[in-house]
Amino acid sequence: MAQFDTIRSAAGSRSAEIDAGLRAHMNKVYGTMSVGMMLTFLAAWAVAGLAVTTDPSAAVAQMANGKLLTSFGHTIYGSALRYVIMFAPLAFVFGLSAMINKMSAATAQLVFYAFAATMGLSISSIFLIYTGTSIIQVFLITSIAFAGLSLVGYTTKKDLSAMGTFLMMGVIGLIVASVVNMFMQSTAMQFAISSIGVLIFAGLTAYDTQKIKNTYLQMAHSGDSEWLGKAAIMGALSLYLDFINMFMMLLHLFGNRE
Repeated sequence: MAQFDTIRSAAGSRSAEIDAGLRAHMNKVYGTMSVGMMLTFLAAWAVAGLAVTTDPSAAVAQMANGKLLTSFGHTIYGSALRYVIMFAPLAFVFGLSAMINKMSAATAQLVFYAFAATMGLSISSIFLIYTGTSIIQVFLITSIAFAGLSLVGYTTKKDLSAMGTFLMMGVIGLIVASVVNMFMQSTAMQFAISSIGVLIFAGLTAYDTQKIKNTYLQMAHSGDSEWLGKAAIMGALSLYLDFINMFMMLLHLFGNRE
């Protein structure tokens, strides 16, 4: 009996240790993601501020909505450089995913923050196209939806892994459709892309959260803090992408234009 109590006590202690470790891991994921999100919006706001002017003599171009662009603004929004800026975040994602095993956790975190700032540059035009009020409103809506979906992914007992392949195929389809629509400029197609995209990234939020949790539970026994640190960075990247894409899709659907 004493031996059984000892085993049960040891098992309970180990379970409590894993639970505490999981909470710390998820806090690391959400904390890293939040810092990245803050960097993105600060960078976007700062770049947009440098891109426009109220002084006609300092303007070199004018947007369709009447905003006057500085030479910097015309370079990043009106020249071929805009395509480089548009796809730069994608290059960061592929690069970080491919090189994560060769990086330290600290280096991976710095690369993630650099990616987040680059994403801010890439989406900075939203501050020129949409009103500040609608950006804030859509951000709050996205935050509430994201929190609820992530909570579902964390607490549900249902295995969501079967959704993964289907949702990733949907993401690939969205990327292809978005590139095509860059040339077609179809309002109807953009509406369809945004509507479907909201559903896809909503599903990915729950799926990725459960995947992050399960990955930790599977590897917690290894005691490899460096590996778990990298896993937290990649988890933050996944959830960041879910959030930012859901935000952009909702902004296209419900944002009030200038």
